[in-house]
Amino acid sequence: MPTPARPLDAVLAEELARLADAALRRNLRAIDSASDTEVVIDGRSHLLLSSNNYLGLATHPAVRAAARRAIERYGCGAGASRLISGHLDLHAAVEAKLAAFKGTEAALLFPSGYQANVGTITALVGRGDHVYSDALNHASIIDGCRLSRASVHVYPHRNVRTLEAELAATSPGSRRLIVTDSVFSMDGDRAPLAVLTALAEQYHSWLMVDEAHATGVIGPRGAGLAAADGLGDRIDIHLGTLGKALGSAGAYVAGSRALIEWLVNRARSFVYTTGLAPAAAAAAGAALDVVVAEPERREALARNAVRLREGLSALGFAVGGDTHIIPVAVGDNRPALRLAEELRTRGVLAQAIRPPTVPEGTARLRVTPMATHTGAQLDRVLAAFADAGRAAGLLR
Repeated sequence: MPTPARPLDAVLAEELARLADAALRRNLRAIDSASDTEVVIDGRSHLLLSSNNYLGLATHPAVRAAARRAIERYGCGAGASRLISGHLDLHAAVEAKLAAFKGTEAALLFPSGYQANVGTITALVGRGDHVYSDALNHASIIDGCRLSRASVHVYPHRNVRTLEAELAATSPGSRRLIVTDSVFSMDGDRAPLAVLTALAEQYHSWLMVDEAHATGVIGPRGAGLAAADGLGDRIDIHLGTLGKALGSAGAYVAGSRALIEWLVNRARSFVYTTGLAPAAAAAAGAALDVVVAEPERREALARNAVRLREGLSALGFAVGGDTHIIPVAVGDNRPALRLAEELRTRGVLAQAIRPPTVPEGTARLRVTPMATHTGAQLDRVLAAFADAGRAAGLLR
């Protein structure tokens, strides 16, 4: 007789225990307040240094007001997929605003950055094609590459020589797509877009750039790294999120009108999902206006990032990146968790990042200031890091 299957709960309990033994088990922690410079956890205030709300727009009065007005007019949900009856004039208006922001012919809203990456990559390449992906690209890009069924070529982080060798070795008769983050979410460094653009042109490939962590933050009017590098019109596919610096939820793809029409017809994560909630779309549209009208927010974020990076380095921490994302390298999982916990006891929320989000042996704290953090708050953060680092045995 066949061996009966073990109960699901028993199998999963063992797997969870293995995660805990490796210091890899994760737990949800409820925040009882808005995502702002300080948040409330278990009735206690914590300085928030683990947010992607880089410009503080999630609580901006104009952004909140736009969301309220959208709910009053359109209700809470779109009610259907966009191709059925969920396409609102609000969606079209925000897409036009995003296209103007990115300097492209058109744009398309997706419910999340994950869906935007998976849907776009799988709509553009398939069996017999080739896709080239930076080793530190976001998980949504990795999954999009895998699901596309194209041949996937992963090149070492920012290693354009290896990328060129891979491009030169593959047949020019198939579709070839190079895809990269512009600002890498866990390392805080930037893609070499100028070289990637030149390689894409030389080897007749398409280039797709995910500006999730640069949208609203970097470049003229906050339009991203491609705009900062003067390469916007040479990149085929622009992607970004609305849930980070823009303080809302959802994502966009921007490019030629033909690209957008193709995605409307062939991006399964767009075709087969309910349209973006009206409040989220309206909030993102209002946030774009604030980004353009208030460049001082980007300037404040840059200053705060420099202040924290220099302060943490002076304390003796190994810090990386050159953007508003500051990785504090620890290495092993348990010391990273210990440092994060010591910070929490001192009223600072800076989460430990462990595999598989980052490679084995590179556990870290991902520190992200906001434009709205004050100097006094950053002083408190640095003091907490000094005490927590000693308590965790990472500093003398």
